[in-house]
Order: sequence, then C-alpha cells, then structure tokens
Amino acid sequence: MTDEQKTAPTGSKARQLLGMKGAAAESNVWKIRLQLMKPITWIPLIWGVVCGAASSGGYVWGFEDLLKAFTCMLLSGPIMTGYTQTLNDYYDREIDAINEPYRPIPSGAISIAQVKAQILILLFGGFGLAAFLDAWSGHEFPMIMLITVIGSFLAYIYSAPPLKLKQNGWLGNYALGASYITLPWCAGHALFGTLNWTIVWLTLFYSLAGLGIAIVNDFKSVEGDRQLGLKSLPVMFGVEKSAWICVLMIDIFQAGVAAYLIFIHQNLYATILLLLIIPQITFQDMYFLRDPLKNDVKYQASAQPFLVFGMLVAGLALGHSALV
Repeated sequence: MTDEQKTAPTGSKARQLLGMKGAAAESNVWKIRLQLMKPITWIPLIWGVVCGAASSGGYVWGFEDLLKAFTCMLLSGPIMTGYTQTLNDYYDREIDAINEPYRPIPSGAISIAQVKAQILILLFGGFGLAAFLDAWSGHEFPMIMLITVIGSFLAYIYSAPPLKLKQNGWLGNYALGASYITLPWCAGHALFGTLNWTIVWLTLFYSLAGLGIAIVNDFKSVEGDRQLGLKSLPVMFGVEKSAWICVLMIDIFQAGVAAYLIFIHQNLYATILLLLIIPQITFQDMYFLRDPLKNDVKYQASAQPFLVFGMLVAGLALGHSALV
C-alpha cells in the first residue's frame, strides 16, 4: 500500500466504491471492478424503472410485481449501466489519464484483458436477464430485449470510435439523457403494461431535461476534453454559458411535461410538478450558476432530487390517466 493510500480519507474510499471523482487508490480487484461500474450512476436508471411501472397503470403491490420490478432495476442499473460505464472507462482511458489518473485503467490497477472480460460478462448477462423478464411477463414480442439491445448499442456508439457521440456535446449528452430516462422508463412500462408511442415520445421529450443533467458531468473533465479536442458543451461555449444551458434545459422541459399533463387533464399532478421546479431553480442559483466547477456535486445532491421526484409525479399522472 502506498503512502497516498494509507492517508486517503474515508470519504475518498467511499468515493472510490461509488465511482466518483476524487477517489482514493484501491488494490482490491472486486472494489476496482465496482468502481468501473460507477454505482452512483445506477440510481437514475433504477428510478426510471419505478416511473415506468407507475406510468403503466398495471403495477400491483404484491410480491410478484415487486420482484419483477426489482429484477428490472437490476437489469437497468447494475448490469446495463455497469456495462455502459465500464465500456466508457475503457474508451476514455487516455482522457482519464489527464483528468482522473487514479481511476482503475489509467492507474494500471486492472488489466485491459480483465476490463474487456467485465464488459462482455455484463453485456451478455443483461441480454439473458432481459430474455428472462420477457418470458416472465408473457411478452409475445421481446420488448425488454429490444430496449436492452438499443441501450447497449447506444452505449457503444456513445463511447467508441468511429462515431463516439460524446465527442459532440449535443448528440452525446442527449444520447446519455435518453439512456437515463427513456430506456429504463420504457422497460418499466413494458414490464407491467403495453408500451405505446405516447410514452416513447414523452420520455424522449423529457430526455431533453436529461441532457441538462448530462452536461453537469462534462464540467469535471473540461481540461482533458479541451486537450484531446472533444467538443463538450463547456469546451464549446465556456463554463458560464454551459451552466446556463444546463439549468434552462432542465427547467424548461420539465415545465413542458407539466404543460402536457394539463393538456390530458391531470391538473393536480401538473401543479405538483411545477411546484417542484421552484426549489430546483433556487439551488441552481445558489450553487451551480455561481461556480459549476466547484459546486457540481453539491448541486446534484440538492437540486436534482426535485427533478427525479418530478419524473415520478409525471409517471403517476400517466398511470392515472391510463386507468380513467
């Protein structure tokens, strides 16, 4: 163990396990594998499944439906998000060597062969779990499998050349937003109901708010992105303008979903959703707009819960509308 590892604060160890910036070095191979999968990023996907189950109108509080939902959360979070994050770290190893040299691959804590094996195990494990969920739900068409295949393909073209969507600030962040909102939401909806185009298009619209969330992650790597010629929004527009783009995308499109709820006569849910935007704007002003480089984590912890609770409100409204 190095002197740096010995003196690393407990908080850094926790950051290591969650896959956050500022982590301590680690030598345990299973902790390293977990760091590659970035558990902190699983939460939005797991929540998306909950929103999809709510919007389906078909979820029943009982052991079987609870177990189905948990299995779908396992698919969307640890398995497929873990695959996506490991794949991203593999293709980002040069950028991470500049921005986060302590991460497992640039630090040499894990071999390239071990990383490739983890990617394949998670990918095919996800396909197997998706097929199991389709069979369990009695789907004539394998909808969960289709969503999983689309997600795995998006993850690949987001991280890997020649497309490497993350090189384009708009396309890359929207692909990320859609992966975090549309895909798990549609999976949860399909698990307990019949997926329809209204849900697909509405969640794709909601994903424009997710684009704002994705931009937050670009601030921590702005220096490495600039050196390697990646066109993230903070590189293209500067830190201050990108911070404004980020918060406006989140607030405007969340308000747009509220307007749709009014259109379908779900006025109570629309009001709750609009009220959730108020504290969100407050924290955006207090933290993110004043110093996005310093306060990105503090902002995410304080403001984004109002966005994710708003997603559940929208899901409940859609589920209520489906039952009326």
